[in-house]
Amino acid sequence: MTKPAKAIASENIPVIDISPLLVADGESAARLKAARQLAWAATEVGFIYVRNHGINADLLARARAVGLDFFRQPLARKLEVASNIHHHGYLRPGATKMYDDAAVDLKESFNFGVELPAAELAAATTCLLGPNRWPRFMPALRTAIYPYYEAASRCARALLEGFALAGGHPADVFTRLSDRPVSRGSLQYYPPRPGDLPPDRYSLAPHTDFGVLTVLAQDALGGLEIQGLDGEWIAAPPIPGTLVVNVGDLLGRWSNDTYRSTPHRVINTSGQERLSLVLAYDPNAETVVDAGLFCAPGETPRYEPITCGDYLQWRFAKAFDYRSKR
Repeated sequence: MTKPAKAIASENIPVIDISPLLVADGESAARLKAARQLAWAATEVGFIYVRNHGINADLLARARAVGLDFFRQPLARKLEVASNIHHHGYLRPGATKMYDDAAVDLKESFNFGVELPAAELAAATTCLLGPNRWPRFMPALRTAIYPYYEAASRCARALLEGFALAGGHPADVFTRLSDRPVSRGSLQYYPPRPGDLPPDRYSLAPHTDFGVLTVLAQDALGGLEIQGLDGEWIAAPPIPGTLVVNVGDLLGRWSNDTYRSTPHRVINTSGQERLSLVLAYDPNAETVVDAGLFCAPGETPRYEPITCGDYLQWRFAKAFDYRSKR
């Protein structure tokens, strides 16, 4: 049975000012302070809100408005840009299943990746890089939401520099190879949840994120719930001007479990449609994720080294039915 989430007052949620991390001025005291606050939240609290993140509010509002227009189109139109093997395009309700015995999610999504010259995409050695499927019937979608991908990527790289500095490493240790990132931008659309569904039928089932770091812009309606370190589910209310940041499984692995990948879920009980803007940030596919980075001398890493691309392709095949069929 699904246990309801407990409420938490917004004034009790730690909100970290990350503006010092957005200024490349070396290892200043302000940068280190922000970095250590991030590390504390990722290990002791389990979820992170950030402010002064560098993403313009007007950019977010336009991306949200045009994104909602896309999901309000007839299903047949949206299926014109159905997801390709690169996980770029539209996924209809029922296409996502977060773990083996879960019911399929109620959400819809539209996913996209980095825009690269055709020659570079043709030469890519991972299926995580490939052409995006922008709808011809709505050219405004690309111009509205790709700027979020770019701005959120800058924010994610700054956050990862903070996690590196907090661990006593050079700032670029997680981002050295990032000219062809296998990041995924995503619009996550949650239609109103029918009231007659059982409690364990989720808009988005409990899960941890696959990759390195997720940057999430909620809307004002709420519905996101995060599992705290004590195992209790906590409603994560929207706080104006902030983003929610999730450490993903791959950063947890890379840090030898120093940083915690946080389970979360979405239950849209607002009675209204809901849209989240998401960036799942990852560096280049060939990046080697080595847990030995965070090991003390003589300590054995908990995980074998693996490339970012190999890990993500394995996880995608398990979660997305349309990929495993192909």
